[in-house]
Amino acid sequence: MSKVLAIGFNNLRRFLRDRSNYFFALLLPIGLIFITGVTFGAQTRARIAVFGDGRLVERFVAALGEREGLEVMRVAEEPALRGGVERGGYVVGVAFPPGLDELVAAGATAEVAYYGRSGGAGQNYRLDVQAALESATTDALAAGYLARRTGEPFADALAAVREAATEVPELTLKTLIVDAAGARRNYLGFGLVSAAELVLFVFLTGLTSATNLVESRKLGVARRMLASPTSSLAIVVGEGLGRFLVALFQGLYVVVASNLVFGVQWGAPLPVLVLLCAFSAVAAGAGMLIGSVFSSAQQAGGVSVMLGLVLAALGGCMVPLELFGRTMREVARIVPHSWALEAFNVLVRQEGGLAAVLPYVGVLAGFAVALFWLAGWRLRVALTNA
Repeated sequence: MSKVLAIGFNNLRRFLRDRSNYFFALLLPIGLIFITGVTFGAQTRARIAVFGDGRLVERFVAALGEREGLEVMRVAEEPALRGGVERGGYVVGVAFPPGLDELVAAGATAEVAYYGRSGGAGQNYRLDVQAALESATTDALAAGYLARRTGEPFADALAAVREAATEVPELTLKTLIVDAAGARRNYLGFGLVSAAELVLFVFLTGLTSATNLVESRKLGVARRMLASPTSSLAIVVGEGLGRFLVALFQGLYVVVASNLVFGVQWGAPLPVLVLLCAFSAVAAGAGMLIGSVFSSAQQAGGVSVMLGLVLAALGGCMVPLELFGRTMREVARIVPHSWALEAFNVLVRQEGGLAAVLPYVGVLAGFAVALFWLAGWRLRVALTNA
């Protein structure tokens, strides 16, 4: 066992001493999480510009500011509002006509301009603006209508409308989340992409570590170990442990760094660690298999990168599994990435526990056993015939 541990930890030390890994294994995953999280829905406040003045405009601004994720910016001129939307400084802009309060009180038609870019965010906030506008002007519009019908002053009609509104039964909206255990708030944005990047890089790091195994075979390190009182089984297990430790280190780094930098909540430590160990074993087994098949580090490295990216795409790391068609979802089942992603979603999105991810861990353990058996058999053949 001491020899197995020595071989395993020696592989981890080699990985950490390689300075090229500082970028590809440490900086690149966090950089991709940041870029992808910001691009696809990070929890940032959307800026909405408002032009206009008066009591109704102030009520509109207050109602819009109460909506989660929105930041209301006041602008002094309508051309500046439009230019800000065109340049992307504001997601949308709302311009009110001059003398809005007097127009509403007189029952005249008032047109509110909504500025937004075509598609995307330009249309996403229309309902928010409309809801805030209705909240700000409903009683005033009703008072204007009442004043015209009865001939009463607008102020008296407005007071009557507001008094009547207090006697109307309150209508509340109850929101029901239809997935298994609800969705954690921080799942959108960085939480959404962190699990995908973790699965992608753990497997890719496990695969690319195969080059070290190829170099050890090529330099005769394995043959010299066989010449010592070290069995081929100890060498195979030690090399497998080394691949496993490298992949596990990569996964733990992504979990800790994404939590500290982006505030991603991964869930309870024990199920996260168990799941991470299971998928790291899969990545280690795949890396062992590639390292035992190829005789050139260049070949092993090229195949590892290509295979890692293709399997990540099939497993849902590039595009969420929810967007896959039925056929592609079935195909994704043969890729361990899809099982790992679903399990991490249970932890991150639904706050599940160890029992909830054990079925996924069992499937990943099956993948790992099959890959290690094939890799161990192929490596022992390569070592004994060397």
